[in-house]
Amino acid sequence: MKKLLILIGLATAFAQCARQSATQTSVRQEATKPRRTEILFLGDNGHHKPIERVPQLMAALGNKGINITYTDKLEDLNSENLNKYDGLLIFANWDSIPKPQEKALLDYVSSGKGLIPVHCASYCFRNSTEYVDKVVGGQFWRHRMDTIQTRFTQPNNPIVAGLPSFKAYDETYLHSHLQADNNVLAVRDIKADQEKDKPGQKEEPYTWTRQYGKGRVFYTAYGHDERTWSQPGFQQLLERGILWAVGDDVKKLHDDLKPQAFTYHDANLPNYEKRPGPQLEQNPLSPEESMKHIQVPVDFTLDLFAHEPNVMHPIAMAWDERGRLYALITKDYPNERKPEGGSDYIVICEDTDKDGKADKFTNFAEGLSIPTGMAFANGGLYVSQAPHMLFLQDTNGDDKADVKKIVFTGFGTFDTHAGPSNLHYGFDNWIWGSVGYSGFKGKVGADSVKFSQGFFRFKPDGSKLEYMTSTSNNTWGLGLQETGDIFGSTANNSHGWYMAIPNQYFHGAPHLRENGSRSTDTHKDMKPITEKVRQVDVFGGFTAAAGHNFYTARAFPKKYWNTIAFVAEPTGHILHQNVMQKSGTNFEDAEGFNLMAGADEWFAPVFAEVGPDGAVWVVDWYSYIIQHNPTPKGLPMAQEMPTKRHSAILLMVGFTVLAIKMHHLIHRWRCAKIARMS
Repeated sequence: MKKLLILIGLATAFAQCARQSATQTSVRQEATKPRRTEILFLGDNGHHKPIERVPQLMAALGNKGINITYTDKLEDLNSENLNKYDGLLIFANWDSIPKPQEKALLDYVSSGKGLIPVHCASYCFRNSTEYVDKVVGGQFWRHRMDTIQTRFTQPNNPIVAGLPSFKAYDETYLHSHLQADNNVLAVRDIKADQEKDKPGQKEEPYTWTRQYGKGRVFYTAYGHDERTWSQPGFQQLLERGILWAVGDDVKKLHDDLKPQAFTYHDANLPNYEKRPGPQLEQNPLSPEESMKHIQVPVDFTLDLFAHEPNVMHPIAMAWDERGRLYALITKDYPNERKPEGGSDYIVICEDTDKDGKADKFTNFAEGLSIPTGMAFANGGLYVSQAPHMLFLQDTNGDDKADVKKIVFTGFGTFDTHAGPSNLHYGFDNWIWGSVGYSGFKGKVGADSVKFSQGFFRFKPDGSKLEYMTSTSNNTWGLGLQETGDIFGSTANNSHGWYMAIPNQYFHGAPHLRENGSRSTDTHKDMKPITEKVRQVDVFGGFTAAAGHNFYTARAFPKKYWNTIAFVAEPTGHILHQNVMQKSGTNFEDAEGFNLMAGADEWFAPVFAEVGPDGAVWVVDWYSYIIQHNPTPKGLPMAQEMPTKRHSAILLMVGFTVLAIKMHHLIHRWRCAKIARMS
């Protein structure tokens, strides 16, 4: 019988490092290192809605070792940006292209990079004869709508060999400017309604390849809307086309990565989405293999900082004045709250030999039970552990907390996934935090205080606690901009929240349900790189959002500075980039996609924070099911927080777990602008 391993904890982090002075040797080493393939997806704001198609492609190719980065800005077609990517996929309706962008695009492809024009891309850039005739090899002319059956003309060509023929209800493209040297891979029949357009012609080329300079071009006319993009056959065709277009050298790097294939076993799983057929659970991966299934921006790389058994079940982290990482560990979460003698602790993680990996671990405080947030102040550490706010301090320098006192008490304990979290020391010298619907009821100083979910602040001496604003639902995120503006996130359907006016200055009439804060969301969907997403509700959206810390360092590109906040969504296996933009006196978000996304179903980031080195560090809970009440139908219900340790062990009473190696890692990401050999 295989050994059941213990769930352990993780944190990941990103840092951008300037490497302009890197040696040629290091560049060559990076250029030959196995890696995921990088594709830039150019869309627009037109009727084909590429912003809605790119998530389908991301989810289809995320576990295939292909990273997709989206842009709808033509100015991103410049040599500096393009050369970060192995290939450019175009699905857009740009009528013309400015001369600087045209030159950059043509130089990019002719240098040996890949181009993947899809569907309407053959009607792009009509002012560029070179693009239409020499690069794409044809131009869209007219169409109707009909069901198209794929017919491959070269079944032994490596791009299509073994691919199944598929049907799709799509636009029936006819082309002009077709070039004689197009290498046609697939055709479609021209039906009666289009015979008059091309008299005597029985079939229309529909997928072909070309060579432009040293570069390769793969074109397919398929792809009008989601009905085609959701077809597995179309997705496989794009995957093959992409990996051919980027060239043999890049494909070898992709293939040499050799990510471990996902394997599955039958399991009794919660199925709120009502998936048909038997339910299969993916077997977990080792830390190293899981990392191969993670996408980060093209300028970022992944490093492992620490892992089990030294760091287990982390839920938050903070750094002391010496730059040492403190990880908040909670084995008791969510169902084992203990008034005394808890199993939880705080561990100091140090890198003493400066190799980028933690090698010294010291337990700073023990005997805790379900602590959920912490912040340094007054020479010690404030820790939220409902019902209490604690203060821990080391007074003799042995790295052990010898002072433990209750600052105040009153946080609700009826639901552990709705307690206080995300503590921050504010510019006002108060400590700020967020709390879910377990709320607060107690006496602080001379005041009796009662409130539900939202943001709060308190004086470090415990003499005053103020309820700053309410939110719309369970709340696990709080973040402070450098300007002092207060933001946060709620678990469900509001992954961004802005406090414009504190409660003390905003008093609506008793019959009004007004509030001095509001959601900043302009989109509700998340964009994972796998279709394997399990949720209880808000399907496809944010339902377990946690954190909202801004990038306040200066190591990342300028667009991050004090503008992008990181919101973890463990059910989607992503760390979302929430881009805050000023809108009058308010803020609204702009789509920022992800800083981190995993195709491994166990990958579950829950907390992200900027470290003293300018990196973003991310706690990954690594758990298969991240759900509130994650029980199969008919089994007992239990309350659990979305960012939890895991229901596969705690709540799935009825299925057998064999060889489950639940690892929580601490990763560190360093972003490096690495020159890749063309």
